[in-house]
Amino acid sequence: MVIKTKKITMRVVSPLFILLALLSYGCSPTGMLATGGSSALVVAEGERSFGEVIDDTSIKVSIAASFLEAGNNLFVNINTSVLEGRVLLTGLVDNQEIRIEAVRLVWEVEGVKEIINEIEIGNRLTLKNYASDLWINTQARGVAAKTIGLKSVTYNFETIQGKVYVAGITTRPDLLELMINALKDIKGVNEIVNYVIIKEKS
Repeated sequence: MVIKTKKITMRVVSPLFILLALLSYGCSPTGMLATGGSSALVVAEGERSFGEVIDDTSIKVSIAASFLEAGNNLFVNINTSVLEGRVLLTGLVDNQEIRIEAVRLVWEVEGVKEIINEIEIGNRLTLKNYASDLWINTQARGVAAKTIGLKSVTYNFETIQGKVYVAGITTRPDLLELMINALKDIKGVNEIVNYVIIKEKS
């Protein structure tokens, strides 16, 4: 079992296109299978101000719009988590050129301060692979809720080929460590990558 802890030009998009991106995001195959669908926009609200949440949601929607416009299945194959302008990209794409293009598009979005590129090159050959990641992600949410209670909703989980990415913001590193240790016991998890930001209590 591997556990990693990592420190971690304005585009004009029409309101209609942004609305389409919002409505479509939760329905994308990757969103449904890797993040559990409608929870994709719920990222660590409990540790951020309302303004920060709105800013990050705006960035996320702009990225989704850019991916839709670009084609190459970027919108379907790549997941994004946004925390205080830091963008975590996860997913699977066919080649390095598409991986680079995704990063370029994200840098064009106003408000992006940092990109953490965890996009992998490859493909999911069977539905079984999708189902396995979905199962792991569902288990991760359940284990987190059982371990740390309501605080678990402030974390975002993405699972790609048995690798679980955890993102969020917390003022309780002790609870984070407890949760990470619990995630190790989920069947099928071969690596946990921790991108949680630890903040001091104000």
